Amino acid sequence: MTVDIFQIDAFTNKLFGGNPAAVCPLQDWLSDAVLLNIAKENNLAETAYFIHKHDNVFHLRWFTPEIEIDLCGHATLASAYVILNCLDYDFDTVIFQTLSGELTVSRSGEFLEMDFPSRPPQDSELPEIIKNSLSKQPTNVYKARDYVLLYDSENELKDLKVSASILEQINLDPGGIIVTAKGNNSDFVSRFFTPGAAVFEDPVTGSAHSTLVPFWAERLEKNKLHAFQISDRKGELFCKLVKDRVIIRGNAVKYLQGTIEI
Repeated sequence: MTVDIFQIDAFTNKLFGGNPAAVCPLQDWLSDAVLLNIAKENNLAETAYFIHKHDNVFHLRWFTPEIEIDLCGHATLASAYVILNCLDYDFDTVIFQTLSGELTVSRSGEFLEMDFPSRPPQDSELPEIIKNSLSKQPTNVYKARDYVLLYDSENELKDLKVSASILEQINLDPGGIIVTAKGNNSDFVSRFFTPGAAVFEDPVTGSAHSTLVPFWAERLEKNKLHAFQISDRKGELFCKLVKDRVIIRGNAVKYLQGTIEI
């Protein structure tokens, strides 16, 4: 059998920027083992699979090369891009049913706009092994699904070295480590690391902003926030906190379209 596959660069308007995600539309679910093997073969941070249920409602799942995860922002944006721009559907809004509940993605001018749950972090202690992996220690530590490490400046974040070999000894499944600071040309900046994952530093992490947006909205006393994830590929996000929801806007670009032989 064959499976259609797309590769989309999310949270960027330039090819080879943002975060690449593979997207596979399916007629019926394949076994979890096959879905995981496809994700391993793609060797991207995430591969998304969706099935059309009815009207503009789709069932969406996300796999890393190691596991199925409960929330992924850039692969959600990429999946909506495929539905709205590459397939024969006539929608302006897509509703995804996921492990994190119902997620909505809509056209918003030149952007796609995602509606995600808010995951505000709480004060936390940092495990010793994470401390040992950092070239510089944070000023404060918090935790939601992911650890949130606060630094004093964007330059500190750019210069920060994080040891993948040390962090291989810790299991944060399915979470990761967010490092963040106020931005020089934005409200805040961040980087994201996943211990033991095939992609150690994620280029742009939409799901992390479910935590970063309520965190920075409280600190900066504003609900509309402009953010950059300052990985090598870089990504730009326009965010808004609305009660217990996080609205995230971004661009996407198609890199690849083809078929998988199974």
